[in-house]
Amino acid sequence: MKIQHLPRRAIGCLAFCAAGLTAPASHAEEAASPHTVTSNVGFVSNYVFRGITYTQNHPALQGGFDYAHASGLYTGVWGTNVSSDAINDASLEVDFYGGYAGTVDDWSYDIGLLQFYYPEHPKLPGTNESYNTLEAYGSVGWRWLTLKYSHTLTDFFGFNHDSMGGGSSRGSGYLELNAKVPLPGDVVLGLHVGRQRVRSYSAFSYTDWRASLAKTFGAGWTASLAYTKTNADSSLWVADGKDLGEGHWIVGLSRSF
Repeated sequence: MKIQHLPRRAIGCLAFCAAGLTAPASHAEEAASPHTVTSNVGFVSNYVFRGITYTQNHPALQGGFDYAHASGLYTGVWGTNVSSDAINDASLEVDFYGGYAGTVDDWSYDIGLLQFYYPEHPKLPGTNESYNTLEAYGSVGWRWLTLKYSHTLTDFFGFNHDSMGGGSSRGSGYLELNAKVPLPGDVVLGLHVGRQRVRSYSAFSYTDWRASLAKTFGAGWTASLAYTKTNADSSLWVADGKDLGEGHWIVGLSRSF
């Protein structure tokens, strides 16, 4: 977030010098593996994605696994609980993603695919339309700034003629600018602004923004505090009488392995 590439921990392997059968054991040397596998687990006071709460202001337990190759290829899976009011009859969201990322001097790039999947196969109320959504994304970064665009290859969370009475929402997009500014004491200031465009349903389009502070500790621990808000139409982005896009304070604690 929903997609984030967490710090990766190398899995080491030993390789021995094979220049000749008579090479002494003292010539053995350690070679870094091109494969890296990491995991992460976290707790947040509210699961907010692109400014919209999907737990109805309740806590969420989240976690995932990531695999990366030295070539730049990567894949991963990440999951979180959600509210059945925000996502009709669902309690779990699982995200599958994969792509290619790299750096050139102070520049970075990342392209990939992200599948939002709800194992309970919930449908939009009164329809047979699924919330499952596939996005393609690409980003370019310079030092602590990153510009990213995500483009739906399917309908946007089930928005189409059958569910909403309009056209297909395939081709909806999310453009975001993110900054991660390092501060003294292993603290990072995060700043974000994003624009969600819902094709064929412009009334559902909105802008969101977020400010956060994250403090890293030893053994992979990170504590965070964030505030996020949107200008989403409260009469449309509503569930169980609650404004999903209102301002939210979010406290989090996570650990990567």
